[in-house]
Amino acid sequence: MNLAQEQREELLKSVKNRFEKNMGRHDGLVWAEIEAKLVASPEKLWSLSEMERTGGEPDVVSFDGQVCFCDCSPESPKERRSLCYDNEALESRKENKPKDSAVHAAAEMGIELLTEEQYQHLQSVGEFDLKTSSWLRTPAAIRKLGGSIFADRRFGRVFVYHNGAESYYASRGFRGALKV
Repeated sequence: MNLAQEQREELLKSVKNRFEKNMGRHDGLVWAEIEAKLVASPEKLWSLSEMERTGGEPDVVSFDGQVCFCDCSPESPKERRSLCYDNEALESRKENKPKDSAVHAAAEMGIELLTEEQYQHLQSVGEFDLKTSSWLRTPAAIRKLGGSIFADRRFGRVFVYHNGAESYYASRGFRGALKV
C-alpha cells in the first residue's frame, strides 16, 4: 500500500495543481497543511492514488468543517461504473453479474461513498454528473427494503433517485470521499 517515491511526488504534484486551479471548492484551506497530513498517512496517500488512477480527479472539498478529498471528475469516474450497489446485491444476481459492487470497490480503495448531503454539497461547488449518475451511501432503512439511492444533475438541478440495489448501468458509478 506504500507508493514509491516517484509515484508519490507525481501524485502530489497533480493533486496540488488541481487544488490551485479550483480554489472555489476549498476557500480558505492551505495546500501545505493538507499535503503534510497526506505525507504523514501513507495509507491515505495510497487511497488518493487509487481515486486518481480510477479517473476520480480528486480535489479537496470541505464537508461540515471536515477536510476531504472528493472525486471531482465531471462525470462519474470511468473505472468505477457498471457496478451494483453492495455485495448483498451482487450475490443476489443470478445472471449477468457486474464485476463488483460500489460499496466493496470503495472499501478496497479505502474511501467511502458520498452521502446524499455530501453529494448535494459537492454539486454546490461545481456541476457534476451531467451525463452519468453516482451511487450514494444508502440509509439502512432503504437498503433493508432492497433499494439504494443514486443521484445526478439534469436540467440545472440535482436529482436523487432510488433503484434496486442489484441494478447496474454503464453510466452509473460512484464518487468517494477520503477524510484527511
